[in-house]
Amino acid sequence: MSKVSREALYEAVNNILQAAKEKPRKFTETIELQVGLKNYDPQKDKRFSGTVKLKHIPRPKFKICILGDQAHCDEAKAAGLEHMSADDLKKLNKDKKKVKKLAKSYDAFMASDTLIKQIPRLLGPGLNKAGKFPTQVTHSDNLEEKMNDLKATIKFQMKKVLCLAVAVGNVTMNDEELVANVHLAMNFLVSLLKKHWQNVKSLHLKSTMGPVQRLY
Repeated sequence: MSKVSREALYEAVNNILQAAKEKPRKFTETIELQVGLKNYDPQKDKRFSGTVKLKHIPRPKFKICILGDQAHCDEAKAAGLEHMSADDLKKLNKDKKKVKKLAKSYDAFMASDTLIKQIPRLLGPGLNKAGKFPTQVTHSDNLEEKMNDLKATIKFQMKKVLCLAVAVGNVTMNDEELVANVHLAMNFLVSLLKKHWQNVKSLHLKSTMGPVQRLY
Protein backbone atom coordinates (compact mmCIF):
# COMPACT_ATOMS: atom_id res chain seq x y z
CA MET A 1 0.00 0.00 0.00
CA SER A 2 1.52 3.32 -1.07
CA LYS A 3 1.82 6.05 1.55
CA VAL A 4 1.92 8.68 -1.20
CA SER A 5 -1.47 9.63 -2.64
CA ARG A 6 -1.94 10.00 -6.39
CA GLU A 7 -3.03 13.61 -5.77
CA ALA A 8 0.31 14.37 -4.06
CA LEU A 9 2.17 12.68 -6.91
CA TYR A 10 0.32 14.65 -9.60
CA GLU A 11 0.87 17.90 -7.68
CA ALA A 12 4.64 17.31 -7.38
CA VAL A 13 4.95 16.29 -11.04
CA ASN A 14 2.93 19.28 -12.26
CA ASN A 15 5.04 21.66 -10.14
CA ILE A 16 8.21 20.24 -11.73
CA LEU A 17 6.83 20.49 -15.28
CA GLN A 18 5.57 24.03 -14.64
CA ALA A 19 8.98 25.14 -13.30
CA ALA A 20 10.67 23.60 -16.37
CA LYS A 21 8.33 25.52 -18.69
CA GLU A 22 8.93 28.81 -16.88
CA LYS A 23 12.71 28.41 -17.07
CA PRO A 24 13.50 26.30 -20.15
CA ARG A 25 17.07 24.94 -20.29
CA LYS A 26 19.29 24.21 -23.28
CA PHE A 27 19.17 20.50 -22.48
CA THR A 28 16.52 17.97 -21.45
CA GLU A 29 16.30 17.92 -17.66
CA THR A 30 16.14 14.50 -16.01
CA ILE A 31 13.70 13.96 -13.14
CA GLU A 32 15.02 11.96 -10.19
CA LEU A 33 13.33 10.16 -7.34
CA GLN A 34 15.49 10.86 -4.28
CA VAL A 35 15.11 8.50 -1.33
CA GLY A 36 16.25 8.83 2.28
CA LEU A 37 16.29 5.62 4.33
CA LYS A 38 16.08 5.03 8.09
CA ASN A 39 16.43 2.11 10.52
CA TYR A 40 19.19 0.67 8.35
CA ASP A 41 22.82 0.03 9.23
CA PRO A 42 24.76 -0.09 5.94
CA GLN A 43 27.67 -1.78 7.78
CA LYS A 44 25.61 -4.63 9.25
CA ASP A 45 22.38 -4.99 7.30
CA LYS A 46 22.32 -6.92 4.07
CA ARG A 47 22.65 -4.49 1.16
CA PHE A 48 19.82 -4.77 -1.31
CA SER A 49 19.74 -4.23 -5.04
CA GLY A 50 17.11 -4.73 -7.69
CA THR A 51 16.07 -3.57 -11.13
CA VAL A 52 12.64 -2.60 -12.41
CA LYS A 53 11.47 -1.74 -15.91
CA LEU A 54 9.49 1.50 -16.01
CA LYS A 55 6.53 1.99 -18.33
CA HIS A 56 8.14 4.94 -20.12
CA ILE A 57 11.80 5.59 -21.01
CA PRO A 58 13.18 8.09 -18.45
CA ARG A 59 16.49 8.85 -20.18
CA PRO A 60 16.11 9.30 -23.95
CA LYS A 61 19.80 10.21 -24.37
CA PHE A 62 21.01 7.10 -22.53
CA LYS A 63 23.97 5.92 -24.65
CA ILE A 64 24.31 2.19 -25.32
CA CYS A 65 27.07 0.39 -27.25
CA ILE A 66 26.58 -3.07 -28.72
CA LEU A 67 29.56 -5.42 -28.39
CA GLY A 68 28.59 -7.77 -31.15
CA ASP A 69 29.47 -10.77 -33.24
CA GLN A 70 29.41 -10.25 -37.02
CA ALA A 71 25.63 -10.67 -37.34
CA HIS A 72 24.85 -8.24 -34.50
CA CYS A 73 27.41 -5.71 -35.80
CA ASP A 74 25.78 -5.86 -39.25
CA GLU A 75 22.32 -5.42 -37.71
CA ALA A 76 23.54 -2.52 -35.54
CA LYS A 77 25.24 -0.84 -38.53
CA ALA A 78 22.05 -1.10 -40.61
CA ALA A 79 20.04 0.48 -37.79
CA GLY A 80 22.62 3.23 -37.17
CA LEU A 81 23.42 1.95 -33.66
CA GLU A 82 26.84 2.27 -32.01
CA HIS A 83 28.72 -1.02 -31.96
CA MET A 84 32.12 -2.69 -31.57
CA SER A 85 33.31 -6.10 -32.76
CA ALA A 86 35.61 -8.56 -30.94
CA ASP A 87 38.46 -7.26 -33.14
CA ASP A 88 37.73 -3.68 -32.00
CA LEU A 89 37.88 -4.83 -28.37
CA LYS A 90 41.16 -6.68 -28.95
CA LYS A 91 42.71 -3.42 -30.18
CA LEU A 92 42.25 -1.95 -26.67
CA ASN A 93 44.88 -4.47 -25.49
CA LYS A 94 43.28 -4.68 -22.02
CA ASP A 95 44.75 -1.20 -21.46
CA LYS A 96 43.10 -0.03 -18.21
CA LYS A 97 42.96 3.61 -19.31
CA LYS A 98 41.37 2.75 -22.66
CA VAL A 99 38.83 0.39 -21.08
CA LYS A 100 37.99 3.02 -18.47
CA LYS A 101 37.50 5.58 -21.25
CA LEU A 102 35.22 3.14 -23.09
CA ALA A 103 33.17 2.54 -19.92
CA LYS A 104 32.83 6.32 -19.41
CA SER A 105 31.74 6.88 -23.02
CA TYR A 106 28.50 4.91 -22.64
CA ASP A 107 25.75 4.55 -20.06
CA ALA A 108 25.37 0.82 -20.73
CA PHE A 109 26.49 -2.04 -22.98
CA MET A 110 24.83 -4.99 -24.66
CA ALA A 111 26.81 -8.00 -25.87
CA SER A 112 26.07 -10.95 -28.17
CA ASP A 113 25.50 -14.22 -26.30
CA THR A 114 28.41 -15.67 -28.31
CA LEU A 115 30.74 -12.87 -27.17
CA ILE A 116 29.68 -12.05 -23.61
CA LYS A 117 31.81 -14.79 -21.95
CA GLN A 118 34.90 -13.46 -23.73
CA ILE A 119 34.47 -9.87 -22.42
CA PRO A 120 36.58 -10.37 -19.23
CA ARG A 121 39.32 -12.01 -21.32
CA LEU A 122 39.25 -9.25 -23.95
CA LEU A 123 38.86 -6.23 -21.66
CA GLY A 124 39.80 -7.36 -18.15
CA PRO A 125 37.55 -6.38 -15.24
CA GLY A 126 37.09 -2.73 -16.31
CA LEU A 127 33.43 -2.81 -17.35
CA ASN A 128 32.50 -4.86 -14.29
CA LYS A 129 34.28 -2.39 -11.98
CA ALA A 130 32.38 0.47 -13.61
CA GLY A 131 29.10 -1.38 -12.93
CA LYS A 132 28.49 -1.66 -16.66
CA PHE A 133 28.90 -5.34 -17.47
CA PRO A 134 26.92 -5.91 -20.69
CA THR A 135 23.35 -7.16 -20.92
CA GLN A 136 23.16 -10.30 -23.09
CA VAL A 137 21.41 -10.24 -26.47
CA THR A 138 20.60 -13.22 -28.69
CA HIS A 139 19.82 -13.37 -32.40
CA SER A 140 16.11 -13.82 -31.67
CA ASP A 141 16.10 -10.42 -29.90
CA ASN A 142 15.24 -7.21 -31.70
CA LEU A 143 18.22 -4.93 -30.94
CA GLU A 144 16.23 -1.69 -30.81
CA GLU A 145 13.52 -3.20 -28.59
CA LYS A 146 16.16 -4.63 -26.28
CA MET A 147 17.85 -1.21 -26.12
CA ASN A 148 14.55 0.46 -25.21
CA ASP A 149 14.02 -2.14 -22.46
CA LEU A 150 17.49 -1.31 -21.12
CA LYS A 151 16.81 2.45 -21.31
CA ALA A 152 13.59 1.95 -19.31
CA THR A 153 15.23 -0.20 -16.62
CA ILE A 154 16.41 1.46 -13.42
CA LYS A 155 18.48 -0.04 -10.60
CA PHE A 156 18.13 0.51 -6.87
CA GLN A 157 21.29 -0.39 -5.00
CA MET A 158 22.09 0.33 -1.38
CA LYS A 159 25.72 1.21 -0.82
CA LYS A 160 27.42 2.82 2.19
CA VAL A 161 25.01 5.73 2.55
CA LEU A 162 21.33 5.98 3.41
CA CYS A 163 20.28 7.96 0.36
CA LEU A 164 19.50 6.80 -3.17
CA ALA A 165 18.57 8.58 -6.38
CA VAL A 166 17.25 7.12 -9.64
CA ALA A 167 16.09 8.68 -12.90
CA VAL A 168 12.33 8.24 -13.30
CA GLY A 169 11.67 10.59 -16.20
CA ASN A 170 12.43 13.85 -17.95
CA VAL A 171 10.68 17.15 -18.50
CA THR A 172 9.50 16.28 -22.04
CA MET A 173 7.17 13.60 -20.63
CA ASN A 174 3.56 14.31 -19.65
CA ASP A 175 2.16 14.04 -16.13
CA GLU A 176 0.50 10.65 -16.76
CA GLU A 177 3.77 9.08 -17.92
CA LEU A 178 5.75 10.56 -15.03
CA VAL A 179 3.23 9.55 -12.38
CA ALA A 180 3.16 5.98 -13.76
CA ASN A 181 6.98 5.78 -13.61
CA VAL A 182 7.29 7.32 -10.13
CA HIS A 183 4.54 5.09 -8.74
CA LEU A 184 6.21 1.96 -10.14
CA ALA A 185 9.71 2.95 -8.94
CA MET A 186 8.52 3.95 -5.48
CA ASN A 187 6.52 0.77 -4.82
CA PHE A 188 9.30 -1.43 -6.19
CA LEU A 189 11.85 0.20 -3.88
CA VAL A 190 9.57 -0.27 -0.85
CA SER A 191 9.19 -3.97 -1.76
CA LEU A 192 13.01 -4.34 -1.54
CA LEU A 193 13.22 -2.84 1.94
CA LYS A 194 13.40 -5.03 5.04
CA LYS A 195 10.58 -3.24 6.87
CA HIS A 196 9.01 -1.67 3.77
CA TRP A 197 7.58 1.82 4.50
CA GLN A 198 9.09 1.80 8.02
CA ASN A 199 12.50 2.09 6.33
CA VAL A 200 11.53 5.15 4.28
CA LYS A 201 12.59 8.44 5.85
CA SER A 202 11.84 10.74 2.92
CA LEU A 203 10.92 10.78 -0.78
CA HIS A 204 11.55 13.76 -3.04
CA LEU A 205 11.22 14.45 -6.75
CA LYS A 206 13.62 16.84 -8.47
CA SER A 207 14.46 17.86 -12.00
CA THR A 208 18.13 18.60 -12.83
CA MET A 209 17.82 22.38 -12.33
CA GLY A 210 14.38 22.67 -10.71
CA PRO A 211 13.15 22.99 -7.11
CA VAL A 212 12.75 19.93 -4.88
CA GLN A 213 9.23 18.53 -4.41
CA ARG A 214 8.58 16.54 -1.24
CA LEU A 215 6.44 13.43 -1.63
CA TYR A 216 6.89 11.82 1.80
